[in-house]
Amino acid sequence: MADRNVNSAMMKNHYRLGALLCLFLLMLGCSEQNADEVASPAPIEWQLATSWPKGFPGVGHTAEAFAQQVNELSQGRLVIHVHGAGELLPSFDVFDAVSKGRVQMGHSAAYYWQNMIPAAPFFTAVPFGMNAYEMDTWLSQGNGLALWQDLYAPYGVIPLPGGNTGAQAGGWFQKDIQSLDDFRGMKMRMSGFASHVFQEVGGVPVNLPGGELFTALKTGAIDAAEWIGPYNDLAFGLQNAATYYYYPGWQEPSATMEFLINQSAYEALPADLREIIVVAADVVHKKMLETYTHENILALQVLNNEHDVFVKAFPPALLAELELASWAWLEQQSAQDASMARIYASYRQFLRDHRAYRDVTEPLTAQ
Repeated sequence: MADRNVNSAMMKNHYRLGALLCLFLLMLGCSEQNADEVASPAPIEWQLATSWPKGFPGVGHTAEAFAQQVNELSQGRLVIHVHGAGELLPSFDVFDAVSKGRVQMGHSAAYYWQNMIPAAPFFTAVPFGMNAYEMDTWLSQGNGLALWQDLYAPYGVIPLPGGNTGAQAGGWFQKDIQSLDDFRGMKMRMSGFASHVFQEVGGVPVNLPGGELFTALKTGAIDAAEWIGPYNDLAFGLQNAATYYYYPGWQEPSATMEFLINQSAYEALPADLREIIVVAADVVHKKMLETYTHENILALQVLNNEHDVFVKAFPPALLAELELASWAWLEQQSAQDASMARIYASYRQFLRDHRAYRDVTEPLTAQ
């Protein structure tokens, strides 16, 4: 009887131990599952709309590279889907869409919003203004970025530099250009402050997205067009729509692109993901200029050697007149708009200071 009682007790203990072991294993499995869920939550997904055709060389690739950087740095916690112009919304609707939260981000150029924010083009390009190096230094070491962010703050949009194309070409023309008289009545695709200067000297500026340039120029809807430079102009086939290709790009000595971020969406992110966005934007911003410098060199050789294009310099006298007209227009506008005045004062002073320094430290190379 005693042995049976012991065996019975042992059996009960075995059952209890087995049950406890099963319960322990079940709890362990649940803990591991919960740990996995904590370590790998569902990714946050953002939509990014651009003003460029999907996958377009340079500007289009930059948005894609940014999304890839964010995905890698966040280990998949933040996934950004990039949409080309026209996929979610038209090229010139990007700012409004980010402001209203239709998309969390955009990639575009500030001078597209000049009708809504007159001072915005300072953060893309100023005729006869800063080159890419000067612009980057003003933004990061001067107070350029703070002024830019203050300008967009009322719209709930945070801007970050999103690449720079470097010096642009002067544009494509159907006729030889010798003086300002040749601009009178000319319909030319042009954006930003330069479009106002062009109008001041008798031209007719037309603002078109890049994807419409070739057809407009080829059909005669416009007489001339400036886009970016050899790298992108060749990609659009503009050499097949006009004969004369002029330099320098007085209208855009450099052109800064922008990432636009919806402020509410940004502030809802964890701190580390916010930092990743800033870091990724900075990485691709700097890479774009290197890409454009190299690819423009190669593309200009193609235009010179493989196409019937006249690559010509604008006459010095014409450039001198355009420069006078450009600074006069900016002075006039700054006297009428407080935001313009504040940004212009910072921009012009930084430009003067840097060029005084450059004249001492960067002597011209003998030809």
